[in-house]
Amino acid sequence: MAMPVLIIGKSGSGKSTSLRNCSGNPDWNLIRVINKPLPFKGKVDGWKTDDYETVLKCLGGSKAHNIVIDDAGYLITNMFMRGHSNAGNGNGVFTLYNKIGDSFWNLINCITNQLPADKIVYVMMHEDKNDFGDVKPKTIGKLIDEKVCLEGMFTIVLRCIEESGKHLFVTQASDGAVSKSPIGMFETLTIDNDLLLVEKAIRDYYKED
Repeated sequence: MAMPVLIIGKSGSGKSTSLRNCSGNPDWNLIRVINKPLPFKGKVDGWKTDDYETVLKCLGGSKAHNIVIDDAGYLITNMFMRGHSNAGNGNGVFTLYNKIGDSFWNLINCITNQLPADKIVYVMMHEDKNDFGDVKPKTIGKLIDEKVCLEGMFTIVLRCIEESGKHLFVTQASDGAVSKSPIGMFETLTIDNDLLLVEKAIRDYYKED
């Protein structure tokens, strides 16, 4: 069973930047759902795709122990934007939203149940605030939010924030956000937004070599 890690944050809060120390490291791969340059010098090997089947093939074929799906929320957005004009009304729209929800749910389940146990997959998404003021991963439609509770499929949810000019990960629930991590995995509420540090904490905690 692989470990999925959800990372949420506003645009520019440091989600992609957290990969900066993974540049050139063969134990890291990057799946870019949006084909945009990285916000730092260097390169993380991987692929550019917003097709679910291709994403799953990349995950299964990667030799790296750490794989990042950057801008993963655009898997949802792009499927909606391609399909909503032709969906029509009534059952057509309902079918489209079901397909959107099913596809993302299946992706997380495949990460958890089909990838080797030594893999960690970091799923990066934008955040959104619901009607109750809760900060959650940004999705489209009510199926994922109400029927799935996306963050509930992850044991570790980190939130990217900017504080006093520093980019940080929030490791536990704070200010209405859904951040969470196992007891004792991180010693402080906030840590540097460095995925290498996150990987070390996870593997040390679960005794993965």
